[in-house]
Amino acid sequence: MIARLGRVASHTATHILFAFFMMGSWAFYANAYHAMPKPAVAAFVQGTSSACITLFLKTLLETLSRRFGGTAVLIMPPAIACTLSLGILIAMHWLSGTPEMFATIAVPFSVASIYAVTYNFTLWRKQRGQHK
Repeated sequence: MIARLGRVASHTATHILFAFFMMGSWAFYANAYHAMPKPAVAAFVQGTSSACITLFLKTLLETLSRRFGGTAVLIMPPAIACTLSLGILIAMHWLSGTPEMFATIAVPFSVASIYAVTYNFTLWRKQRGQHK
Protein backbone atom coordinates (compact mmCIF):
# COMPACT_ATOMS: atom_id res chain seq x y z
CA MET A 1 0.00 0.00 0.00
CA ILE A 2 2.79 2.45 0.92
CA ALA A 3 4.71 1.61 -2.27
CA ARG A 4 1.61 2.22 -4.39
CA LEU A 5 0.95 5.53 -2.65
CA GLY A 6 4.58 6.49 -3.29
CA ARG A 7 4.21 5.72 -7.00
CA VAL A 8 1.03 7.81 -7.25
CA ALA A 9 2.60 10.69 -5.32
CA SER A 10 5.66 10.72 -7.58
CA HIS A 11 3.69 11.09 -10.82
CA THR A 12 3.75 14.50 -12.44
CA ALA A 13 -0.02 14.36 -13.02
CA THR A 14 -0.59 14.01 -9.27
CA HIS A 15 1.52 17.10 -8.60
CA ILE A 16 -0.35 19.06 -11.27
CA LEU A 17 -3.84 18.09 -10.11
CA PHE A 18 -2.97 18.76 -6.48
CA ALA A 19 -1.63 22.21 -7.39
CA PHE A 20 -4.72 23.04 -9.45
CA PHE A 21 -7.24 22.13 -6.76
CA MET A 22 -5.37 23.35 -3.69
CA MET A 23 -4.18 26.68 -5.05
CA GLY A 24 -7.38 27.32 -6.99
CA SER A 25 -9.30 26.78 -3.74
CA TRP A 26 -6.99 29.21 -1.96
CA ALA A 27 -7.55 31.86 -4.63
CA PHE A 28 -11.31 31.45 -4.30
CA TYR A 29 -11.03 31.90 -0.54
CA ALA A 30 -8.70 34.91 -0.85
CA ASN A 31 -11.22 36.65 -3.13
CA ALA A 32 -14.42 35.38 -1.50
CA TYR A 33 -15.55 38.82 -0.29
CA HIS A 34 -15.80 40.12 -3.84
CA ALA A 35 -18.87 39.64 -6.03
CA MET A 36 -19.03 36.66 -8.33
CA PRO A 37 -17.53 35.84 -10.77
CA LYS A 38 -14.30 37.42 -9.39
CA PRO A 39 -13.59 34.61 -6.88
CA ALA A 40 -14.30 31.95 -9.49
CA VAL A 41 -12.13 33.64 -12.10
CA ALA A 42 -9.30 34.06 -9.59
CA ALA A 43 -9.65 30.38 -8.65
CA PHE A 44 -9.53 29.25 -12.27
CA VAL A 45 -6.59 31.53 -13.10
CA GLN A 46 -4.65 30.44 -10.00
CA GLY A 47 -5.50 26.76 -10.42
CA THR A 48 -4.43 26.80 -14.04
CA SER A 49 -1.33 28.87 -13.29
CA SER A 50 -0.35 26.59 -10.41
CA ALA A 51 -0.83 23.47 -12.53
CA CYS A 52 1.32 24.91 -15.32
CA ILE A 53 3.91 26.28 -12.90
CA THR A 54 4.15 22.93 -11.14
CA LEU A 55 4.89 21.19 -14.43
CA PHE A 56 7.23 24.03 -15.37
CA LEU A 57 9.01 23.98 -11.99
CA LYS A 58 9.54 20.25 -12.00
CA THR A 59 10.87 20.22 -15.55
CA LEU A 60 12.96 23.38 -15.11
CA LEU A 61 14.49 22.16 -11.84
CA GLU A 62 15.39 18.81 -13.40
CA THR A 63 17.05 20.60 -16.33
CA LEU A 64 18.87 23.23 -14.28
CA SER A 65 20.09 20.76 -11.67
CA ARG A 66 22.09 19.04 -14.41
CA ARG A 67 23.58 22.33 -15.64
CA PHE A 68 24.98 23.74 -12.40
CA GLY A 69 27.81 22.40 -10.26
CA GLY A 70 29.15 22.96 -6.76
CA THR A 71 27.00 24.89 -4.33
CA ALA A 72 25.37 26.78 -7.23
CA VAL A 73 23.27 23.68 -7.92
CA LEU A 74 21.59 24.16 -4.54
CA ILE A 75 20.87 27.88 -5.04
CA MET A 76 20.48 28.77 -8.71
CA PRO A 77 17.83 26.30 -9.94
CA PRO A 78 15.25 27.21 -7.26
CA ALA A 79 16.13 30.93 -7.46
CA ILE A 80 15.60 30.98 -11.24
CA ALA A 81 12.45 28.88 -11.07
CA CYS A 82 10.91 30.96 -8.27
CA THR A 83 11.66 34.25 -10.00
CA LEU A 84 10.01 33.06 -13.20
CA SER A 85 7.04 31.65 -11.26
CA LEU A 86 6.46 34.93 -9.46
CA GLY A 87 6.54 36.82 -12.74
CA ILE A 88 4.00 34.44 -14.27
CA LEU A 89 1.68 34.70 -11.26
CA ILE A 90 1.80 38.48 -11.19
CA ALA A 91 1.18 38.74 -14.92
CA MET A 92 -1.72 36.26 -14.97
CA HIS A 93 -3.54 37.83 -12.04
CA TRP A 94 -2.91 41.36 -13.23
CA LEU A 95 -4.26 40.51 -16.69
CA SER A 96 -7.33 38.77 -15.24
CA GLY A 97 -8.08 41.58 -12.79
CA THR A 98 -7.82 39.55 -9.59
CA PRO A 99 -8.97 41.93 -6.84
CA GLU A 100 -6.87 40.51 -3.97
CA MET A 101 -3.73 39.88 -5.99
CA PHE A 102 -1.20 39.89 -3.13
CA ALA A 103 -3.26 37.56 -0.93
CA THR A 104 -4.00 35.32 -3.91
CA ILE A 105 -0.35 34.99 -4.89
CA ALA A 106 1.23 34.83 -1.40
CA VAL A 107 0.31 31.24 -0.54
CA PRO A 108 0.86 29.65 -3.97
CA PHE A 109 4.20 31.42 -4.36
CA SER A 110 5.30 30.34 -0.88
CA VAL A 111 4.30 26.75 -1.57
CA ALA A 112 5.96 26.80 -5.00
CA SER A 113 9.14 28.16 -3.45
CA ILE A 114 9.21 25.48 -0.77
CA TYR A 115 8.47 22.86 -3.43
CA ALA A 116 11.30 24.19 -5.62
CA VAL A 117 13.86 24.16 -2.82
CA THR A 118 12.79 20.74 -1.54
CA TYR A 119 12.57 19.09 -4.95
CA ASN A 120 15.89 20.62 -5.99
CA PHE A 121 17.51 19.27 -2.81
CA THR A 122 16.03 15.84 -3.56
CA LEU A 123 17.48 15.95 -7.08
CA TRP A 124 20.86 17.02 -5.68
CA ARG A 125 20.89 14.13 -3.21
CA LYS A 126 19.87 11.70 -5.95
CA GLN A 127 22.69 12.94 -8.21
CA ARG A 128 25.15 12.44 -5.37
CA GLY A 129 23.82 8.93 -4.69
CA GLN A 130 22.45 9.82 -1.27
CA HIS A 131 18.77 9.21 -2.01
CA LYS A 132 17.26 5.78 -1.54
